[in-house]
Amino acid sequence: MDKDADTPPARSPTATQRRWLERGLDQPGGKLPLFDGNGRRIADNTVRSCLERGWVEPWFANPLKPDWLVCRLTEAGRKAAGEG
Repeated sequence: MDKDADTPPARSPTATQRRWLERGLDQPGGKLPLFDGNGRRIADNTVRSCLERGWVEPWFANPLKPDWLVCRLTEAGRKAAGEG
């Protein structure tokens, strides 16, 4: 079975996804924030869609909020954030 068949098609991030991904570019380990610049939590659909596309990966479990995903950029995420 071709493993690429299970990989979602390459796609450019939306403006919202790109803004979030860009915030990890200058962070140690590519860590992505849980909150935007206005103090609002990053939307779950933004996080999950980036996970599905392989742009981010879970980094560690958040013991205070186990339902919140703490993520970091993957190499594909670095490339997606740098597009355009």
